[in-house]
Amino acid sequence: MSRITKKFAELQAQNRAAFIPFLMAGDPDQEISQSLLDGLPGAGADLIELGICFTDPMADGPSIQAAGLRALKAGQNLSITLEMVARFREKDDLTPIILMGYYNPIYAFGVESFLVAAKKAGVDGLIVVDLPPEEDEELCLPAKRQHLDFIRLATPTTDEKRLPEIIKNTSGFIYYVSVTGITGGKSGAQADISTAIKILKTASHLPVGVGFGIKTPEQAANMARMADAVIIGSALIETLTEALSNKKNPVDAVLSQAKSLAKAIHSARR
Repeated sequence: MSRITKKFAELQAQNRAAFIPFLMAGDPDQEISQSLLDGLPGAGADLIELGICFTDPMADGPSIQAAGLRALKAGQNLSITLEMVARFREKDDLTPIILMGYYNPIYAFGVESFLVAAKKAGVDGLIVVDLPPEEDEELCLPAKRQHLDFIRLATPTTDEKRLPEIIKNTSGFIYYVSVTGITGGKSGAQADISTAIKILKTASHLPVGVGFGIKTPEQAANMARMADAVIIGSALIETLTEALSNKKNPVDAVLSQAKSLAKAIHSARR
């Protein structure tokens, strides 16, 4: 049983949703990024999504795009990202780590070399947003052979004909994109999201995490009452960006916000 599966089983037994924060690896530099990664479990993160910086992040909004560019400018690459995970694992062997990004950096690294290195570093799952099910032989199936979960996105435009293809080789959980658009936009209508979650849970035994457009503790709590996990990225990165602009400590600012979001999510079903 993977760390991701174990974590969701634990949370289900406690009747609470998971808080999954997203951070861009290497943003704004490796030292601060490592401190944020290491500090997130103590701030209430149940699982962590760590972004792989890339020059053409087509699904990301302005905040995450800017984070990726800062990371690239600071010299971040996929090898350093895996080193960050390995350092995290020296202190934390329980919190699942999911790498989220695009296929190009992985392809350039070499698929088999990447999968071996990711597993050795302590990565638990992958979200690769630009690889559809038709390309499962490229990365999804090799990843599963390395016992890495491959998490797929479902969206408001995913219909009943497409859904079986999406969930066929998915493992870990299903990531439901609550809006039609990029990260950081407005959140979707609650009734629509609730209906979509029910459809996904009927079609698959997997937990469902909801992301895109969730920014406040109140929004997070509302999602936690419906979904198995709440995924928040842009709001945290905007806080980091603001702290840098105001010459404040970005680690303190982001972890403080993470604690507030985690508290809202973890207490939502009481």
